[in-house]
Amino acid sequence: MMNVKAYAEDVKLTVAEVLKEAKKLGLEAKVAEDILSEDDIILLDNIVNLISTEEETTIDDDIMMDEKVENILETTRIDDLDQDVKKEKVSKKVEVNKGAEFLNEKKAMYKNKAKLKQNEEEEVNVVLYKEGMTVNDLAKSLDVSGTDLIKKIISLGLMKSLNDMIDFETTEIIALDYHKVLKKEQSRDISNFEEYEIVDDPKDLQLRPPVVTIMGHVDHGKTTLLDYIRHSHVVDSEFGGITQHIGAYQIKYLDKPITFIDTPGHEAFTEMRARGAKVTDIVVIIVAADDGVMPQTKEAIDHARSANVAIIVAINKIDKPNVNIDRIMTEMAEQNVIPEAWGGNVPFVKLSAVTGEGVNLLLETILTIAEMENYRANPNRYAVGTVIESRLDKNSGGVANLLIQNGTLRLGDPIVVGTTYGKIRTMKNDLGEDVVISYPSSPVSITGLNDNPSAGDKFMAFEKESEAKEIAEKRLNNLKESKDKKVAVNFDDLFAHIKSGNKEINVVLKADVRGSEEAVKQSLEKIDVEGVKVKVIRSGIGNITESDVVLASASNAVIIGFNVSPSSITKEVAKGYNVEIRLYTIIYKVVEEMELAMKGMLDPKFEEKSVGEVEVLQTFQFSKVGTIAGCIVRDGLVKSNSLVRVIRDGIVIHEGKIASLQKEKASVKEMKKGFECGITLEKFDDLRPKDTLSCYEIVEVKR
Repeated sequence: MMNVKAYAEDVKLTVAEVLKEAKKLGLEAKVAEDILSEDDIILLDNIVNLISTEEETTIDDDIMMDEKVENILETTRIDDLDQDVKKEKVSKKVEVNKGAEFLNEKKAMYKNKAKLKQNEEEEVNVVLYKEGMTVNDLAKSLDVSGTDLIKKIISLGLMKSLNDMIDFETTEIIALDYHKVLKKEQSRDISNFEEYEIVDDPKDLQLRPPVVTIMGHVDHGKTTLLDYIRHSHVVDSEFGGITQHIGAYQIKYLDKPITFIDTPGHEAFTEMRARGAKVTDIVVIIVAADDGVMPQTKEAIDHARSANVAIIVAINKIDKPNVNIDRIMTEMAEQNVIPEAWGGNVPFVKLSAVTGEGVNLLLETILTIAEMENYRANPNRYAVGTVIESRLDKNSGGVANLLIQNGTLRLGDPIVVGTTYGKIRTMKNDLGEDVVISYPSSPVSITGLNDNPSAGDKFMAFEKESEAKEIAEKRLNNLKESKDKKVAVNFDDLFAHIKSGNKEINVVLKADVRGSEEAVKQSLEKIDVEGVKVKVIRSGIGNITESDVVLASASNAVIIGFNVSPSSITKEVAKGYNVEIRLYTIIYKVVEEMELAMKGMLDPKFEEKSVGEVEVLQTFQFSKVGTIAGCIVRDGLVKSNSLVRVIRDGIVIHEGKIASLQKEKASVKEMKKGFECGITLEKFDDLRPKDTLSCYEIVEVKR
């Protein structure tokens, strides 16, 4: 027995070469100090002999080499048969088929040696140009002296020293003079790993557990269902050992693991999607059998459908009296969620989260969908995934709860999370147990980061801590430059959006009444410009909410309001997400502007600029003047010539203009936040206490 380093010296190979061959054979040796057993050495000797033979072999030795390889294979088989003990040890480290495949690959390499030699001769004439290449670097690549290269550059009319950088075009001309072909090195910027496409070898992909999120209306039983599943499908001793909540947990049903994301609701779910994170494979929408489809149920449907994930409907509380399952199925069908029993494609499961009836059927349905969708990941790579939650612990410092989506995460791995980085110091599973390794679809809690990341941030593990630090710093600089704003689609760029290949324009629609909502929705969905259609991903009545903005951001949608107006808080949220809100009072204007925008024919753009908000405190009636509203300026300021919307209970009841603005008995041009004033409106007297006057201006902006 000897270690890898000693063996490498003995066979006159580098440690890296020995470790490379050991990895191919499936041996456990990973570093120079690892011990090789006698069986390991026997296997390595066979390959080392083959490599040393390769160095001395010519193209004419093909037949002899074939015979040598066959002899090696035969010798290996005989040794395995004669030494049962050795065979048992070796079988734990390497499959015979893999060893045979590797040797066959060596045979194929020798048979194609003439072709390989020709390719090598061609590559001699290729020089790689790297970004930031200096004259000295080029001299080394061309295998010429720096003095000779400087003379060549001067002959081209350029003055450069050895340490000066040289551009690609000049380098290409010089390379041709030396009978070389210049190629640009293909650089991959892995710092933006959210958009980095990971292409795994299909042979490396293995089944992974499905990741499930449960959403629904308040008090419909989401928390009760999650608690029942956790208590009934985690061993008591294990469950009692849970010391922390990490936003996710894994259970086993029929010996198959399922990961549940325990998020606060669809807002958190969509917030993570808005940040580019897709963490869920299946969404279970829970509906109470004694209540039915409620507003948050509809929102959950919109968010799940927009995320393009599989949906299961769980009808809960069937243990209660006077439940009406058919009514719920009808209401869900009205939301275009058609039950399988009615010819649709959405499974409906009846259950009670209190008694446990039907819960096993729900889990079986989840496993069935997982089997059909064939969720897979590659454990043989550095881990990537998403932050579920993040917090500060008084004992551990910054703690990040992660969901591994691909690859394997190990204790000690350098890792970049959002714009933070570090080396994993501790790693615990969902039971609070210390672990050293975690696989795809596993939730873990880690420490070791230099700062706290945000929920929805993507993470990626790397080989070196210095590399992780460099990438995190680059991401932080990029964030400062871009201000971390996702630019949602807007009317100005709809034409470009279409030309780039998009065939659907997503719209979130809110209206004052159901009739208007249906009319506007139907009118929008009838628009067809060059085969591109409008898709209303959510429509409803009532004011525009922050949830609408988050959904629009995550779905790259435009918000259209018909006879409704967003609050000042919603406007700020929309501004933060860079989501456009368009407000209308006439249906044909909605359709006309949408069609013109899709055709790229919009007139000069006029933008609505919010000036301030005023609350009516009291009203006074005067025969000559009409209604004078005693008001207070709650936000911004109000001007004497402001356009104004009168909003009552979130609904726009009038649009007009301020007729007069007074401070006590004097007319004034404007009043600022916090001051009281008197206001009259043109052609409108029906002002009431608690009405809101939203003041705005129309300004032309450059396209």
